[in-house]
Parts: sequence; C-alpha cells; structure tokens
Amino acid sequence: MNKGIMKALVCCVTLLLLITGCSSSQETVQPNTESESKSKSKNRIVASTVAITEIMDVLELDLVGIPDTYKKLPERYKDAANVGFVKNPDLEVIKSLHPTEVLNVSTLEYDLKPIYENAGIEATFLNLDSLGKMEQTILSLGEKYDRNEQAKGMVSKMDDKVEEIKKLVAEKEKPTVLILLGIPGSYLVSTENSYIGDIARICGAVNVVQGEKVEYIGTNTEFLQQTNPDIILRAAHGVPDDVVKMFDKEFKENDIWKHFDAVKNGRVYDLEEEIYGTTGNLAATEALDEMMKMLYE
Repeated sequence: MNKGIMKALVCCVTLLLLITGCSSSQETVQPNTESESKSKSKNRIVASTVAITEIMDVLELDLVGIPDTYKKLPERYKDAANVGFVKNPDLEVIKSLHPTEVLNVSTLEYDLKPIYENAGIEATFLNLDSLGKMEQTILSLGEKYDRNEQAKGMVSKMDDKVEEIKKLVAEKEKPTVLILLGIPGSYLVSTENSYIGDIARICGAVNVVQGEKVEYIGTNTEFLQQTNPDIILRAAHGVPDDVVKMFDKEFKENDIWKHFDAVKNGRVYDLEEEIYGTTGNLAATEALDEMMKMLYE
C-alpha cells in the first residue's frame, strides 16, 4: 500500500514538473513575441498631407493616420485612420492614435503649430518648399527611420532629371513667366521661392517677380501687365475644376489680360494639380518634363 502511494506521489510530482516545464517554456516565448510586436509598432506615424504619405510609402514606412483626400493613396495605408484635411485636422482622432510623430509641411506651420500645441500634440513640420529642400527632407527621414537606401534612391532619380534639364536649357533663351496660384474665390502670384516657381527656375525660366522672400504675393494686374511675361502658368488648387473656371472668367471679363503678350500668343497654360502641388512631391520629375514642354514648345 505504501509502495502504491509512493508511486502515485512520484507520478504526481513528475506530472507537475512537466506542466511547470511547459508553462515556463511558453512564458519564455511570450515576452519575445510581445517584444517583436512592440518593435514593429514603435513608430506610430501620422502623415497629414498626400505628398508626405507618398514619400513614406516609398520609404516603406507604415502609418497609423493619413489625410482625408479625394486623391488615391497607396494601398499600404488602406487600414490607416483618416485624420481630417491638412488645414483642418481632426485632433481627437489624431490623439486617439497615440502617435509618436505627426508630420505636416512647413508652409502651414504658422497656422497649425498653435492648434496642435493647444491640443497637446507635438507636430513635425517638413520643408518641401523647393525640390532641393524636399530632397534634404527625404534624406533626413531616411536616416531617422533607417531607410537610407530608399531615400537615396528617390533623391538620385530627381538629381538625374535635374542634371538632364540643366544640359537641355544651357544654350536656350530663357523665357519670362508669370505664375498664378488659384484657390476658390481668389488667386496669388507665385515667386521663385514657391515650389512651382522653383520647378520653373530649374527649367530655365525667369520669374517676372524678383526680390521677394516669400512664396506668394498679392496680385496687381497693372503691375503684372507691365512685366509682360512670355508665358503665364495657372495653378489651380482646392477645387481645381472650379478654380480653372474662375481663371477663365477672370481672363475673359478683365480687359487688362488681353494686353499680355502671353495671352495674345496663346501661351497661357493650366498646370495639372496632381503634378504641381503647393509643396514638393514625388511627381517632381514629371513636373520638370511637363514644364519643359510648356516653356520651350
């Protein structure tokens, strides 16, 4: 009887040791799994503009938040939360995502930084004001997020195109341009400091507005008529179709425009909004090619 009890006790102890061993084995695996999960999700990035979203896609970085837009965004972000429009972010949604970084553009820093700060959200404002500054920003993001190869690949393609353009325009006569940026209800004049102005400059054009430090200035049609540019470029933003109609009406009803040589010679071009954004974007090489056609055809 005692031997039977002893055998039973031995079996129980052995079984307990086996169970404990299995449990210990599971417990040692579990923390590693959680660690890997945390490692993958440690970057909880929100992109507030389409241009930034597209850059992050090429950098192969996941996003937890993307902007509301009528444009098609990369498939990678189909499950990301919509965080409102760039100029009107949904702060509650952004906060609920517990982001490690909220990315916006420096052109909106003056207006949006106080809004984010009041909501207790720390935002980073990326400089995409010109092609060169966008390249620097891309390289900085590549270094920060260990995506140097992808970043250098993007920048290399842009640099190659710029070198190609420089060779093409080296011996050409430089045309003068007036660049109008239209939004619903009004329009401004773009200087060389704007992204589109920078694209035109790279292609050899001379902006009729010189000496300005800002990206855009107000319009004075009498002054602009005196500059008499060879070419007028019209960039429609906000609601592009409506802005193009606004431009057409302005050029038809305001008699001063008929005195511009660019109008007389049929050298007024509407820039496609998908390609010519208010900030730098990955359509830069296409923008350079299209600009060359408009300036030198």
